Amino acid sequence: MDLSVTVAMTSPSEHGEQLRKRQHSLSELTYVRDEDAKLDTTRARLSNLLKRHEDLKERLSRDSDKLIFERLQKEFEAARVAQTEEISIDDEQWNDGLLATIREKVHMEAERKAMVNQTNIQADGQFQSRTTYRIRNKVIYCLDGARIGIQYATFFAGEPCEIYHCVLESKSFLEKMTVTEHTLPFFLPIREVESDHLSSNAIKFIDHLEEILQSYIDRREQVRLIKELYGNQIGELFNSLPYNLIEFVLEDFECKVTVSIRYSDLILTLPSQARVLAWPLRSYKRVSAAGRRSGSGVTAQPVPFRLPYAEDALKTLSLPEAYAEIVLNLPRALKKVFYSQESD
Repeated sequence: MDLSVTVAMTSPSEHGEQLRKRQHSLSELTYVRDEDAKLDTTRARLSNLLKRHEDLKERLSRDSDKLIFERLQKEFEAARVAQTEEISIDDEQWNDGLLATIREKVHMEAERKAMVNQTNIQADGQFQSRTTYRIRNKVIYCLDGARIGIQYATFFAGEPCEIYHCVLESKSFLEKMTVTEHTLPFFLPIREVESDHLSSNAIKFIDHLEEILQSYIDRREQVRLIKELYGNQIGELFNSLPYNLIEFVLEDFECKVTVSIRYSDLILTLPSQARVLAWPLRSYKRVSAAGRRSGSGVTAQPVPFRLPYAEDALKTLSLPEAYAEIVLNLPRALKKVFYSQESD
């Protein structure tokens, strides 16, 4: 049939409706292509992160790092065995005055030992006492060489995890302390925290490291737990080294659901940002008002849609709890969205 005849047989309103449908379909297709491009960019970025992860793991396995870890572990264990007294400190007692006392003690002990070595005089037993201080999940040791050692214990769900060490040293009681050695994961920003706090507020430095370590363990173990509990439902899972960026995909449903969560601060255990997108695996039939009267519709390209209930769950619950909440309510949420799209 000639095009002019087709146009003549179509009323202006019907022709306008057809143009609007075509324009809408094209805009949906463009949106899908844009989102696919964003996903490809994200996948490439996460692949680079995984490669960097492997490179950094290789660095961790170097002999020098292992030697530092083993040596500090032995030194802290020897200090624990040699202790003559352990004092439990509450939050009010843990202050600058106590830390100054500990600093003065390690310097006095270092001076006495140097004097004993020079004069060959036997050390007085009262000066050989070793006191340690326990504050929450950390223990402060007085180490040889005018050094202070902090041992951090980490936990998850009440169960012990790794123990980390940090050694502080200063040339004299009046000079500022510096971090000389530590066994913290190399991807945690200990040098930045040292620069920000150690010289101005050593208590804050010590406590902030504890927060960063414990939060890192908490995020890491949450990811480990969902992999153990729901690994058969998770198609892909990516995370940064400190677990402050976590992304995974759910594929065992009518939609491919992509989850992305971010933690704006390393002391957070709940995400500051969460985005959950559902990507339909099938096209749906869009029915307009005119189409409902005529009994016809147009097949639209599937477009992703956000799941606000899932994003709220991720920002208020632990990751395993949020995952269970998402999966439990996902069929109902998808059904509601599909019905809404088909009736638009």
